[in-house]
Amino acid sequence: MAATKDVVDLILQDHRTMEDLFRKMRSVEADRAAALSEFADLLIAHALAEEAEVYPALRRFKNIDDEEVEHGEEEHEEGNKALLALLEVEDVGSDEWDEKLEKLVEAVNHHADEEERTILNGARENVAMERREELGAAFLAERKKQLAADCGNADNIRRILKN
Repeated sequence: MAATKDVVDLILQDHRTMEDLFRKMRSVEADRAAALSEFADLLIAHALAEEAEVYPALRRFKNIDDEEVEHGEEEHEEGNKALLALLEVEDVGSDEWDEKLEKLVEAVNHHADEEERTILNGARENVAMERREELGAAFLAERKKQLAADCGNADNIRRILKN
């Protein structure tokens, strides 16, 4: 993780890491199962940290659309469903794996693209750097807590989806 404390940059770093993990999960030469496990932990920790620490704070700022924040939360759920479906595939070399992986890639990339264009650009333009750094610290702390709790396991994702 780079030295930045800006929540916008931290979220963007996670998005780029997710893209790298997608490349590994698509590669027949990589340890796809290990990449999926790492991805699952990152995606869930990232989304929970955004929803707990970032989105509620950004709702308070003028020029950051509440509907975009709510839409971001809905897209987290779509990504979680696609992730769970992939985690439930037993054979990482199967056509089913490839199909479920592409659904996950589509859901997560769509969300990341929208979030970057709307919520994060709005935060960069309308939220002072000092506040973005405070949010960055809170985001990292929650993300770390979730990662330590093995948040990306299938049972936890099922629990999240029921709430």
